[in-house]
Amino acid sequence: VLYRGAHGRADLAAGTPLKPEDRFRIGSVTKQFAAAGVLSLVEAGKVKLDDPLSKYVPSYPNGDRITVLQLLNHTSGVKSYTGIPGHMAGPIAKDLTTAQLIDVFKDHPVDFAPGEQWAYNNSGYVLVGAVIEAASGQPWHDYLRTTFFEPLGMRDTGYGHDPAVIAKQVPGYSHDGTKPIPAMTLSMTQPHAAGALVSNVDDLLRWNRALHEGRVLKSETYRQMITPVGKAAEPGARYGFGLAVDTVRNQPQLQHGGGIFGFSTQLSYLPGPDITVVVLENDDNFPGRERPGAIARRLAAIALGNPYPAPTAIPVEPATLKAAEAVYRFDPATTRTLRVVDGRLTAQRTGGARSALVPVAADEFLYEDGFNRLRLEHDAQGRITGMRFFANGEGEGVVGTRSDEPLPVEAQGLALPRETLERLAGNYMAVDMLLKIFIDGTSLKAQLVGQPAFTLQASSAVRFAVPEVGADVEFAGGDGPAASLTLRQGGQDIEFKRAE
Repeated sequence: VLYRGAHGRADLAAGTPLKPEDRFRIGSVTKQFAAAGVLSLVEAGKVKLDDPLSKYVPSYPNGDRITVLQLLNHTSGVKSYTGIPGHMAGPIAKDLTTAQLIDVFKDHPVDFAPGEQWAYNNSGYVLVGAVIEAASGQPWHDYLRTTFFEPLGMRDTGYGHDPAVIAKQVPGYSHDGTKPIPAMTLSMTQPHAAGALVSNVDDLLRWNRALHEGRVLKSETYRQMITPVGKAAEPGARYGFGLAVDTVRNQPQLQHGGGIFGFSTQLSYLPGPDITVVVLENDDNFPGRERPGAIARRLAAIALGNPYPAPTAIPVEPATLKAAEAVYRFDPATTRTLRVVDGRLTAQRTGGARSALVPVAADEFLYEDGFNRLRLEHDAQGRITGMRFFANGEGEGVVGTRSDEPLPVEAQGLALPRETLERLAGNYMAVDMLLKIFIDGTSLKAQLVGQPAFTLQASSAVRFAVPEVGADVEFAGGDGPAASLTLRQGGQDIEFKRAE
């Protein structure tokens, strides 16, 4: 073990410091345990990957066309219950059995026909849990306990709805825009096999070593688990069974993150050098450089002996930055706009957030996250003709051509009276997203859990622009607190309901 430590507080009210052995909800890191559970049943001859869902959940609509494999790699198309409007704002707090939870989503229209697309899906893993229960005759979490946790000595891992487990878990926190607050309430029956486990760094190391060193599954079954197929193998997915496949400093990585009310997590494994990184946080709200995935990536690179460069700026003439201002087109739907804001060059992808850039070499700029990087490209006369963007600083990058398109017009906000802002402030829920609207001085700000806060620029008493992310927000009218808002971004309209 190269490093094992803890920073921050386990309990803010009591001032108790975190300890490395503390237990956290691990959210969607649960999925790889559930996937391994199904695969162990495959090895036992009780399940086949091409079995229809109807074999295990006979009443599920169209279940004869959905396979176990499609549940495992998010290509089933079933409606994710965390995406049902309003469910996360109240119903999520109710204790439900497996059958009752399936009833929440089973009759909703599918997102696509089985196997036609890939879309991350929590309902699929509720159904994975149902397959485990039908094939084993045990609750899904009991099967994982007796099959994996007890034999592997994982004494700090368990089901997040078990009172004995809850008693040893640290409290979780969120943020109201100005200060930490207790996490929103949910019943841990509902994350189910998609996200209901609790664990700690030591047990997750035990799990990684056992899983990836051949003590959990046979080699052929393990190979299926870590090898994306079909639509799950395409760029933007690269998902096996409960594990995503990517790279760190051009080294292959198997990883999964987790986000759940009050907690955020990351478990990563680099198979070549045999490196495990575990990052657990008892909060669900963090700036970009403090995301568990970002911390884990940075630590993995250090362990590789190839750390990401520090974003240390070199001097650049203002005229040089100004010359780079333009819209750079990568494909018909995607641009990156470079613009100088407050003396710094910034970049903004279509529908994305504006990011300040750090000049680190001639014509080379690092994003503040310390990973993403771009390089300006020139013709023989020295004119800037395009940029090459390197996602996470990896690979050969993709090229965007400098276009003649004008820079997008910057919105100018109206000053609104405080009573108008107070009518709009509050927490709003949509699908599995919590959007916090709060007052900061004389401004109204918006913050999605896990994202930075952005200032809303008013064009009326109910309509606002968010130029950093190319979005608009419109609140419901009326005299009392706004009952809802609509977020428009990237061609999508998402309605959020007031959660309080």
